[in-house]
Amino acid sequence: MATLHTTTPVSAGPRSVGHYIDGQWTDSAETIERIAPGTGKLAATVSAGDVADVDAAVRAARRAFDQGDWPRATGFDRAAVLNRVADLIDAKADLLARLDAEEGGKPFRLAQGDIGGAAMLTRYAAGLAVQMHGTTYTNHGPDFTGLVIREPAGVAGLITPWNFPALILCQKLPFALAAGCTVVVKPSELTSSSTLEIARIYAEAGLPTGALNVVTGDGRAGQALAEHQGVDVLSFTGSTATGRKILKASQSNLKKLSLELGGKAANIVFADADLDDAAEGVIFGVFFNNGECCVSAARLLVEDSVANEFLARLDAAARRLKVGQPLDPLTDIGAMIHAGHLAKVLGHVNKGRAQGARVLIGGARAEGPDLGDGFYFEPTILDGVTPDMSVFHEEIFGPVLSVSRFSDVAEAIALANGVEYGLANSVWSKDIDKVLPVAKQLRSGTVWVNTTIDGPPTMPFGGYKSSGFGREMGQAGFEEFTELKSVTIRTGKRSGSFPLGGARVVTG
Repeated sequence: MATLHTTTPVSAGPRSVGHYIDGQWTDSAETIERIAPGTGKLAATVSAGDVADVDAAVRAARRAFDQGDWPRATGFDRAAVLNRVADLIDAKADLLARLDAEEGGKPFRLAQGDIGGAAMLTRYAAGLAVQMHGTTYTNHGPDFTGLVIREPAGVAGLITPWNFPALILCQKLPFALAAGCTVVVKPSELTSSSTLEIARIYAEAGLPTGALNVVTGDGRAGQALAEHQGVDVLSFTGSTATGRKILKASQSNLKKLSLELGGKAANIVFADADLDDAAEGVIFGVFFNNGECCVSAARLLVEDSVANEFLARLDAAARRLKVGQPLDPLTDIGAMIHAGHLAKVLGHVNKGRAQGARVLIGGARAEGPDLGDGFYFEPTILDGVTPDMSVFHEEIFGPVLSVSRFSDVAEAIALANGVEYGLANSVWSKDIDKVLPVAKQLRSGTVWVNTTIDGPPTMPFGGYKSSGFGREMGQAGFEEFTELKSVTIRTGKRSGSFPLGGARVVTG
């Protein structure tokens, strides 16, 4: 497991990163300069992949799937490689965490947690590789045997975001490989380095050449991967707007899709909750990873009778948070991903203020001698937010909490469900007779009770409504990278002839 630092880790320094295709490292003539959001200095120069690069990567993955050893390896052989990968991720945790902290702006100690989670996910996927199985039916007559076979889906395209570069990669990649797929990854151009380092780890662990390929670059490379007819299954994590483009692009060959998109999660705090626990959970839920998190609990729905008391606790807790350099081990909130996103977050807050929300704390760019030219935003709480305000509905993706109040259970549920997203919500109450009915009525793929942003790799994750479809992690996440094949066997002499006999069930 990763070792938590008590001193500031050394910067990984500027890097030049290219593609990993068919076991070879290649570059593109066009490059993208990645500026570290915490310092404003150059962090990496990234190759800007084009259609030809994506095509080469998909062709390599296609050959590896159609002719290579990986799809035909036993579950135990796949598991052995994945377990070696997990061990190497642990061994290189410090480097991987530094890469994600510098390029993404997240606090280093949170990046360490991401890397520990990446290793855990990989080990869990290794176990699923061993357990992959189908079903058999023998109860439809003495001459009938039905086999339902689970097979790898083929070439998997994975498009990953910038906010959890290594962790979200490992919510997809080891599951695809465990199923026997071969893979092409397109990471965000803002945070490509840890993905390429993990590709090195897979090669070191013995993954066959061509089974994993990485093409770096911007949305043009992602578009090419989504459109490519050589890709059988595509898993994308990102904004709802981009997800809609991915959906359209994937129509080229009607490839299987899994989309994990935006969110506007709520923390619902009832008066009978443990308010100390709930306050800690709300603070964590909205400010974790700088608020740049799909399941960020950006909305607080709090019962009227305890609202003022609860907000006083939140105000005090938020003022104790440290905004600081990502590599500072004491930092709670790091830098926004880039200058444009910082401006976007500020624009959301200013619009909310103009529409009548009250700023309890924060609301502006964070500045100070230790922050230099980085892109920092103050932890912010907006009170008096109503459903007619944009900050109630729109995904801000920053350290901003909007507060709304409710008077009864029905109103709480209506407020929670009153947005287009349905990724996750949290409920805080010690009344089980209240919690379970509320959880069942919330239209989200995940509901946390008396906790938030929590859970092991066994729990599937995905959304309702505009938060997408498909699942990551758990058995369901593994099955996204598989297909089912039905094999019907009749023994003995076939009975009946057309048109009186033949098929026992009409299909199609």
